[in-house]
Amino acid sequence: MMQSVILAENVYYIGKNDNREVPFHRLILARGTTYNAYLLKTEKPTLIDTVDMEFGREFVEYLSEMIDPEELQYIVINHTEPDHSGGMAALAGRATNATIVCTEPAVKELKEMYKLHSRDFLVVHDGDTLDIGGKTLLFRETPYLHTEETMITYCVEDKILFPCDIFSTHVANNQIFADEAGFDITEDFIGYYNAIIHPHRRYVRALIDALETLDVQMIAPSHGYILRNEIQKYIGLYATMSADTVTDKKVTIVYTTIRSNTKKVANHLQRIFEENDIQASVFNADKADHAEILASIQEADAVFVGSSTKYADMIGNLEDILKAMLDMNLEGKIGAAFGSYGWSGEAIEVIQDYLNQTSMNVQSTSQVIKTTGMTHVEFPVRVRFSPKDEQLTKIEHSATFVADLLLSAV
Repeated sequence: MMQSVILAENVYYIGKNDNREVPFHRLILARGTTYNAYLLKTEKPTLIDTVDMEFGREFVEYLSEMIDPEELQYIVINHTEPDHSGGMAALAGRATNATIVCTEPAVKELKEMYKLHSRDFLVVHDGDTLDIGGKTLLFRETPYLHTEETMITYCVEDKILFPCDIFSTHVANNQIFADEAGFDITEDFIGYYNAIIHPHRRYVRALIDALETLDVQMIAPSHGYILRNEIQKYIGLYATMSADTVTDKKVTIVYTTIRSNTKKVANHLQRIFEENDIQASVFNADKADHAEILASIQEADAVFVGSSTKYADMIGNLEDILKAMLDMNLEGKIGAAFGSYGWSGEAIEVIQDYLNQTSMNVQSTSQVIKTTGMTHVEFPVRVRFSPKDEQLTKIEHSATFVADLLLSAV
């Protein structure tokens, strides 16, 4: 069932109430969900987001009762995931005059997903504004909440925040306002945060900082209830839930190296952990006492093991450490492999194989994608030759991911 509700002058909620048991991110939403879009009927009519692609045709038919799609001047896409942008498949051919507004990383995705290569795009950056004729939209980039291209949109005159997945709930409802739900939505609000947002909690902090400059009187998310009362309560919940909750964590980093490139990776990992107030001990397995290394591993909460690659194998004495780790009780610890290489980097994969034989929670790209949807975090951490620029950023992403696992608890 599609429905519309007036939120402010010329601002309309348009949503699809999906009261099925909805499969979503390998979960089953037993209470269903909603897909929320918003129409601003200003001098330059603007649509903010769409609905799930399964309901795209129904959405366009319903929207057409409110406005001729050809009158749309802008379509703002806060997030390209198909439960938000999916209506573009049916809408693009009808809204032929609309410019698509999104972040730079979203452009290629939208073009490929909906064959929009010939369409006009307006790329917005953090802090940009757009005059849509009687109302002003302000855009803030919120990367990795929960994918790289995500942004939020704020209507300055109406003080309405359109935050996409942020501040959402997964509940199918006919009463779109939280204060009319007939029950306290806090548990559902927190449940959504834990399932979708918490793996990206580091980026929530930047969001909270951005919101301090905005006078938000209503939050109109992409799923579930619209919030118009107790706004600071819900923002405060995100601030509290994204804060560090654990202290005194330790990481042990063990490596061997040929030309100091893997050493540079180890040192960069150490810097990132120490910047997050996590004690990091670094050992060169060819120089340090092995008993000392193994004692540090036993005390650590996370262990990173790395090597350069020579003739498709590890170098130095690192394998002795790995063999000793097989006989240790390492349950509850986080494990990760890393290394620098010039050709194919087999040593890094050999280390990963060893770690997988221990009782540690060994990180892998597959695991990260399946549990968080993040595609910018990679394990093992593989660096070709000397770490520079993008490779240093890759190391930082992986280290901060582990730091967040250590410093937070749901």
